[in-house]
Amino acid sequence: MAEKLVIVESPAKANTIGKFLGKDYKIVASVGHVRDLPKSQIGIDLENHFEPKYITIRGKGDVISKLKKEAKNAKKIYLATDPDREGEAISWHLAYLLKLNEGEKCRVTFNEITKNAVKNAIKAPRQIDMALVDAQQARRILDRIVGYKISPILWRKVKKGLSAGRVQSVASRLICDREEEIEIFVPDEYWTITAILNKTQNKSNINAKFYGTDGKKLELKNEEQVNKILEELKKEKFIVDKIKKSEKKKSPSAPFITSTMQQEASRKLGFSTKKTMIVAQQLYEGIEIKGVGTMGLVTYIRTDSTRVSDEAYKDTESYIKGKYGEKFLPEAKRVYKNKSASQDAHECIRPTDVNIQPDDIKASLSREQYKLYKLVWGRFVSSQMASAIYDTISADIFAGRHIFKAKGSTIKFQGFMVLYQEGKDDESEEEELVLPELTEKEELKQKGIDPKQHFTQPPPRYTEATLVKALEERGIGRPSTYAPTISTILSRGYIVKEGKSLMPTELGRIVTDIMKNYFHDIVDIEFTVQMEKKLDDIEEGDKKWEEIIENFYTQFVDVLKDAEEKIGNVEIPDEVTDEICEKCGRNMVIKMGRYGKFLACPGFPECRNARPILDDAGVLCPKCSGKVYIKKTKKGRQYLGCENNPTCDFMTWDKPSKEKCPNCGNFLTKKYSGKKAQLKCSSESCDFSKIGENEEDKEQ
Repeated sequence: MAEKLVIVESPAKANTIGKFLGKDYKIVASVGHVRDLPKSQIGIDLENHFEPKYITIRGKGDVISKLKKEAKNAKKIYLATDPDREGEAISWHLAYLLKLNEGEKCRVTFNEITKNAVKNAIKAPRQIDMALVDAQQARRILDRIVGYKISPILWRKVKKGLSAGRVQSVASRLICDREEEIEIFVPDEYWTITAILNKTQNKSNINAKFYGTDGKKLELKNEEQVNKILEELKKEKFIVDKIKKSEKKKSPSAPFITSTMQQEASRKLGFSTKKTMIVAQQLYEGIEIKGVGTMGLVTYIRTDSTRVSDEAYKDTESYIKGKYGEKFLPEAKRVYKNKSASQDAHECIRPTDVNIQPDDIKASLSREQYKLYKLVWGRFVSSQMASAIYDTISADIFAGRHIFKAKGSTIKFQGFMVLYQEGKDDESEEEELVLPELTEKEELKQKGIDPKQHFTQPPPRYTEATLVKALEERGIGRPSTYAPTISTILSRGYIVKEGKSLMPTELGRIVTDIMKNYFHDIVDIEFTVQMEKKLDDIEEGDKKWEEIIENFYTQFVDVLKDAEEKIGNVEIPDEVTDEICEKCGRNMVIKMGRYGKFLACPGFPECRNARPILDDAGVLCPKCSGKVYIKKTKKGRQYLGCENNPTCDFMTWDKPSKEKCPNCGNFLTKKYSGKKAQLKCSSESCDFSKIGENEEDKEQ
């Protein structure tokens, strides 16, 4: 019988830790929270210091019975839940259920699930940190009051099933406000003039941009202004005036925190925030590595700190020196500044062992695990490498009284870029070209003049990556809240994803307007930021949680009463389509369901006809010549299917191509792999295939 009991949240984590500790230890999982506020009622005594009424979570009876049985037989109990507020609260609830003595040193934490980290933590148990527990309780109670008091009003005034929340309502507001900016945006016309120049007997062109006239910068606003300059340029020579050469350094990006990992995984891997956190959790809890055993591959994944331990730095320094040479090391350890609101409770997200390279363990990882681990590993190692060095050159080129500027750069030393380069949200940035050697007073040959009309663009819609960035920059929410916040507003139908862009629905705009007009503080960014700071104060032991809730609720009661009296019933009209209900002849309307939009008959409940909204793929079925539609599985994965299903069973996971098969005339499907696309015939009876360019990259 094991004398020592270790309790963690997940079976995967239990499995990993079990392989590090000896036979004297029994490791069991609580499978998340064991106690929580009841779902059927607010669960808070609003008249008695906001005392929470915790109950055992439904379905956890067997788990709790097992935990109590194991605890009864153990001489020592260790609570090894995650090292954050949420984990501390789970340990506190476990201690209550298992009747552990208050003040008992039963809590162990580790930032990474490795043999040394776990064994060292077991050697140094501490008491449960009640300041952390109180901070989690305050957030939970605050969110419960907001949700359970505002949501019923939305149910009565708008429709059932709606919800409001401190962070989710602010996130919805950001998306709605951005949509309003786009709608009222008035584009301004502007022009650019590019002179395409050439040195004598040199094949490479020099692209010089118009800068100004008579020594002053000039913005080109209309075609008339441009035509006047073009006319003058016809008789002018292009003469190099001033040349400036310099050296530019580019430093690596900081190692990942939760928000930057989510952003980069979205940009580079196309992962949603939810998917990123699911895969990251797997890497943190432990993977069975062939020839090595089970181990956690990355450190704790919910962090807002870029701090790196001395031990991890030394290992990384040694790796870089051995792999790339000493010149790829900076003069000193790189220390990155945290955001002012950072709790700095943990290190950055990094590999637990920098010597475990992604390609060495690729066979032990799923495709998603490999991609994310490679991203984390590359970002961390590069963050401690030397800066990249560029030789830059800029030249002022005169054409009479008009000034053009040409810029170029060549990389002199790759530094960290030999391993990693950060993705961009805006891919429209122009890369500087390489300029040939120029001399002052040199005349350049004019090969052409390229005037272009442009219009200023509205701000782009948020993507999951840029929304997380906006929330983090404003200090809204915490690392653990970003993914569930986005998932909630998507599932509630407040926003939809069009490609990568997040757009508000009519429902989302109505709810956001109600929140802005009647619950201003809840969706006020500054108010939300200040509330996050107060929660941090509770964690630091500087404030009492009851005081924070009391101050909030005293004002909130009056706001609720006012909203109940003033908000009228809101009708959300359904969007009518041209699709005719085949059962009763009415025009079908668009409804929002669990899996997105669908067509429904407005005659419900008399007529219950409904069908999915299908996008025409623009090709014909290779089996029966019916239309092929882009369909979705219940999990949201797209595939191609025939309109005559189930009579015709044609389906493919690959995307349709505009090309037709030269052998049989059916459409080709395409599957992307890096820079290339695998094209093959959609007909099962035809084996034609070829390699093509990745058109998807061009479209983006």
